[in-house]
Amino acid sequence: MKWSWRIARIAGIDVHVHATFLLLLAFYALSTYQRTRSYEASAMAVGFVGLVFAIVLMHEYGHALTARRYGIATQDITLLPIGGVARLERMPREPRQELMVALAGPAVNVALAILLWTGLRLFDSAPDPMAVSTADANFFGRSLAQQLLGVNIWLAAFNLLPAFPMDGGRVLRALIAWRTGDYARATVRAATIGRVFAVLFGLAGFFWFHTPMLVLVALFVWMAAASEADAVSGESGISELPLSRVMITDVRTLAPEEPIGRAVELLLAGFQQDFPVIENGALVGVLTRRDLLQALRDQGQAAPVRGAMRTDFAVAAPDEALEDALARLKDCDCQAMPVVRGRTLLGLLTLDNVGEYVMVRSALRGARA
Repeated sequence: MKWSWRIARIAGIDVHVHATFLLLLAFYALSTYQRTRSYEASAMAVGFVGLVFAIVLMHEYGHALTARRYGIATQDITLLPIGGVARLERMPREPRQELMVALAGPAVNVALAILLWTGLRLFDSAPDPMAVSTADANFFGRSLAQQLLGVNIWLAAFNLLPAFPMDGGRVLRALIAWRTGDYARATVRAATIGRVFAVLFGLAGFFWFHTPMLVLVALFVWMAAASEADAVSGESGISELPLSRVMITDVRTLAPEEPIGRAVELLLAGFQQDFPVIENGALVGVLTRRDLLQALRDQGQAAPVRGAMRTDFAVAAPDEALEDALARLKDCDCQAMPVVRGRTLLGLLTLDNVGEYVMVRSALRGARA
């Protein structure tokens, strides 16, 4: 995600913090200081926000580690002012798996809440651990524990609202898909309900709670619900297509000994950004646009393609399902994936061509209707 920096790598997953998160910390520090005129209070406020987002991070790891059990990797986790975002390689299409992944995050908050509540009951002599005297020497520690208990309860409850694509909305989609067997229709229904909740969030944040944070959450829910519904609708019916139906067959290729200047000519003359490199009829490499430009800067137009091409690259088979190949294409640092049989190049798979196929397919459906 743009404007984010990696701060840690935990369990093989990179953790990023977005630049706007630092603005959130600055806002809490400044607003607390203006209210209390105390640097100590400002530091405590920032520390509390840090603890809250540590809980948010554990919530996201609940999703990520559960998805890993089903063979789904997580690209990274990013902390934003409105919460955390775990970028899964893909969402599971099997309803039971999506249900488990969606529930895993709130389950972490429920488990933390139970631990905090149990600790308060064990270490507090008062009958009600939520009522601690300020004269108690351990008031701050216990007050903090009570606040974190409330945070976990609130996070679990809020995330389980059926506002797609929040956790509760994904639970709703999984249940609808489980019942109907239609993933695309389940997504549309869940997204519609999600947008209703987005309107309610926006109204509540603007007129009732008077907080811009809830309005931002409403905007995120609205846009994310619409985006995912459109994406799933577009993919519906094509994910199982063989690549031979959607790949580009009019492909420009290069030879290893050709100069970089030839690749520049092809780049400027056509639509291709990545070029397969063929030697004696076999695919031996791929020259990406990024590598082409780097070689052009460092070595000039006369340098051979062989020195700039990649020899470690992803390929796909013509009878492979489109969904599986697209997942690999999104992970690789390239705009196109060669489609081969053995070492023989048959075509290229690009996201642009898949998008055009979907548009043509939709237009044909409209014409028939």
